[in-house]
Amino acid sequence: MSTAPHGLTTNLRERMFELGRAARAAAAVLAQTPSAVKQRVLEAAAAELRAARAAVLRANAEDVAEAQLHNLSSAMLDRLALDDERLEATAAGLETVAALEDPVGQVTAEWQRPNGLKISRVRVPLGVIGIIYESRPNVTADAAALCLKSGNAAILRGGSESARSSAAIHGCLERALLAHGLPKAAVQMVPTQDREAVGILLRDMASYIDVIVPRGGKGLVARVQQDARVPVMAHLEGICHTYVHARADLAMARRIALNAKMRRTGVCGATETILVDRACAATHLQPIVADLIAAGCEVRGDAPTQASDARVRAAADGDFGKEFLDAIVAIRVVDGLDEALAHIRRYGSAHTDSIVTNDAAAAERFLNELDSAIVLHNASTQFADGGEFGMGAEIGIATGKIHARGPVGAAELTSYKYVVRGTGQIRP
Repeated sequence: MSTAPHGLTTNLRERMFELGRAARAAAAVLAQTPSAVKQRVLEAAAAELRAARAAVLRANAEDVAEAQLHNLSSAMLDRLALDDERLEATAAGLETVAALEDPVGQVTAEWQRPNGLKISRVRVPLGVIGIIYESRPNVTADAAALCLKSGNAAILRGGSESARSSAAIHGCLERALLAHGLPKAAVQMVPTQDREAVGILLRDMASYIDVIVPRGGKGLVARVQQDARVPVMAHLEGICHTYVHARADLAMARRIALNAKMRRTGVCGATETILVDRACAATHLQPIVADLIAAGCEVRGDAPTQASDARVRAAADGDFGKEFLDAIVAIRVVDGLDEALAHIRRYGSAHTDSIVTNDAAAAERFLNELDSAIVLHNASTQFADGGEFGMGAEIGIATGKIHARGPVGAAELTSYKYVVRGTGQIRP
């Protein structure tokens, strides 16, 4: 709860409501904006971002330096940090989204009734989307791009640790909007780091905001899901598994397990638990463990995993089902596919899970029977990303079952309406 005096809270609430009113007006404009204009705005935003490279990286360096003073975790620092490569990837992501097919106005189904009524289901924007996120300043660009592409206005609330970086990126987006005649309120940043602003966004702005998307740690997502009075698209944790099946190719299993855990340990698609089939443990377990340890990963394992390498620490039961977001992995030996599926159902978070195997029947069982938002065969869980799915970017990974699931791209930020065309029919 905020400890601000009542007058200050009232003033902040009015400022937040003004954001909402401006966003509502902008959303009405965006819903009617031609695809070509939205594409040009996103292309211009990419150009602005490249032109502002030095300023954005300078702002990010200040954010990182302050974060280090506050002893942020290595995972949070990795999410926060920008460099030339990541900034270029962000700009390229804007261009990729720009080139995507516009979902607004797509007819997803149409039919004619016996009475002559012609009915079609048409994609329409959601309206105003609130995005609350931590650490990653690139989310400012990704979220804005997807909202604009899908005809939605966005209200962004980034974490205090990335405030300078996000503001610099937001400035690029504003300049692109204004240059092409669109309201700058189409993409707004909450103008304060006061925590009460988040409370107002969640509790008091249902008349202005149509959906909230939280993107951050378990604490943030849990608070949003608890306090929000508008619909939420979110996942709570990314407890991802890689299962090395009895018929897994050893070289492939080693590559995938190492990449799935260690490519970037702080992302939600990083594997947190590796399951190794007892039928191949004698040949596959020790090399996988050795690869991980050589890469700087701490391995916590059950008794068979400990026996494979003296450097393995004993795993507590709490390590299975834990989102480490760090160079730590839990490994367990399982007796076949059924036990692997049972383990994932018990400890997983329905985010992303992978099987490594040359057994097509086993792979199909895994893909069909496991009810996770993303399931993979012979591929790293680190592919759990909208960009890798061809969506250009993502606003997050949704693990719920209503409206959107998996990477949330532009199409997932639309709803639909039914358009009915008649020739004078009346209902008897």
